[in-house]
Amino acid sequence: MLHPQWLRTFVVAAGAASFSATARRLNLTQSTVSDHIRQLEAAVGRRLFVRDTHSLALTPDGETMLTHARLILEAITTAEAQFAGPRLKGRVRFGTSDDMVVGPLPDVLAAFRRRHPDVELNITIGFTSALYAELDAGKLDLITGKRRPGETRGHNLHREPLVWLAQAGARFDPASPLPLILLEEPSVSRSFALDALAAAGRRFQIVCSAGSYAACAAAARGGLGIMVQPAHMPAAGLGTPRGIDPLPVLPEVEYVAVAAPKLSPLARTLLDILLESLTARTTGG
Repeated sequence: MLHPQWLRTFVVAAGAASFSATARRLNLTQSTVSDHIRQLEAAVGRRLFVRDTHSLALTPDGETMLTHARLILEAITTAEAQFAGPRLKGRVRFGTSDDMVVGPLPDVLAAFRRRHPDVELNITIGFTSALYAELDAGKLDLITGKRRPGETRGHNLHREPLVWLAQAGARFDPASPLPLILLEEPSVSRSFALDALAAAGRRFQIVCSAGSYAACAAAARGGLGIMVQPAHMPAAGLGTPRGIDPLPVLPEVEYVAVAAPKLSPLARTLLDILLESLTARTTGG
C-alpha cells in the first residue's frame, strides 16, 4: 500500500536539494524522511532516488512515481474536501423536456445524486413552452429544453439536428399530402417542421398530434405517418420515409438550461453539472 505520508514526503523531496532540506520543510527529522522514502521504495520495489552526501536526484522510476504521487495526493485532497463539510439537505425543482430524459440527462442526475444524496429532486417533464411558464411563475428552479425562436435566455448546452422518421420500410404516395405525426402545440419541433414544409411548398395533413415523443414514435411505428424528432433519440422500428421526394432539411434545435433569478446553492450545483457534462458531450470531452 502506498501510504499518503510517504507520498507527501517523496513529492517534497523530489523538489528539494537533500533529505535534510526536506525534513526542514515538513518539520520532520531527517531519519523520518529517509524512513518514508525507504518504505515507499520497498513498497514499489524500485529505487526512486540517486543520492549521495552532496546531491539528490530522481531515477527514471522516480520520475514516473512523481507523476502518480501527485495525482494520488490530488485525489485524496479532493475526497477530503468533498466529505469535510456537512451534507446539504433541501429540494431542487427541476423541469425538463422528454427528449432530454431519454438523452444525456440520466448521467447528469446520477452525478448530482452522488454529490448530494440527501437532496430531494422534484422533476417535471413537459413541453419547453410550459416549462418556461412554470419557471417564470416561480414553480421551478431550473429547466432544460429547446430554445424557443426569439428567446435569448439560458446557458447553451448543445445542438441537435431534427430528423424525419416513419415506420421502417414504409412507403408513401408522392401524389398525396404528407401524413404528419407531430407533438401538440406549443412545440418547437412542430413549428420547425411546419415552417420547413411550408417554405418548400410541400402539401401535408396532420393525422396525429401527441403529447410526447414516445407517443409520436408509437404512432409512426404503427404506420400512421411521418414524425419529427431530435437525432439523438432512440429510433427503433423507424427509418427514413420512402417513396417520396426528399423532405426539406430541418434546422438544428438548441438545448439550453434556464435558471430562476434567485438560484439556491443546491440548484446552482445541478446547473454546474449540466454545463460541465453536456458541453463536454458536445466537444467530445
